[in-house]
Amino acid sequence: MTPRTPATSTAAADWAGFAAAEPALAATVEARFGAYTHHTLATLRKDGSPRTTGLEVRFLNGELWLGMMPGSLKALDLRRDPRFALQANPGDGTGMGGGDVRIAGRAVEVEDPETRAGYAEEVEPPQPFHLFRTELTEVVRTYVEEACLVVQIWQPGKPLRTVRRA
Repeated sequence: MTPRTPATSTAAADWAGFAAAEPALAATVEARFGAYTHHTLATLRKDGSPRTTGLEVRFLNGELWLGMMPGSLKALDLRRDPRFALQANPGDGTGMGGGDVRIAGRAVEVEDPETRAGYAEEVEPPQPFHLFRTELTEVVRTYVEEACLVVQIWQPGKPLRTVRRA
């Protein structure tokens, strides 16, 4: 049997590209991720089934970074298939201040010693660690406004789309 090559879109942007295209949405998304330390990462297992795990994220130098323990299953998943989905911790209760935010994209492992050293200096992660920078393919914010569910969807190269559901 021939291994399946993951289908990936070529349209992607780093965090700085997204923030330049949609600064207000980027600020909201970053604030939601900044409100809590741990978030939920979805990756794909060897058999293609989903895996969800906890994860800390960092926004540094125009990038969204994912740092992981060495040999962690999520890191191995991303090495095999870089597609991911990341959801901000919704927090306590049902308030969801700022709405629910999700990011999808591809994770690219960083091996460059200088980049890794800069990240380690800033974040001080346990050593050793895996480090991935992200290429965003979609950012979604969902919130309630005046009894309507509002969904904002950003994808690289496309205008921000807003869907309202009563």
